[in-house]
Amino acid sequence: MNTRPELAWFKSSYSGSQGDDCVEVAITEQAVCLRDSKDVARPCFAVCRQEWSRFVGFLKA
Repeated sequence: MNTRPELAWFKSSYSGSQGDDCVEVAITEQAVCLRDSKDVARPCFAVCRQEWSRFVGFLKA
């Protein structure tokens, strides 16, 4: 999935406050998109919402 300007990107709460660890997230109806805020020209990484939920559940376990 390519980076699209209409996505509402927000910085992860786990990103560093110094601007060095910047992961941004955008949520759509179909997917959760992730990108490096220091390189927004690259395509984002996208995963379907169901798979994202499984991944987060695995991390919490």
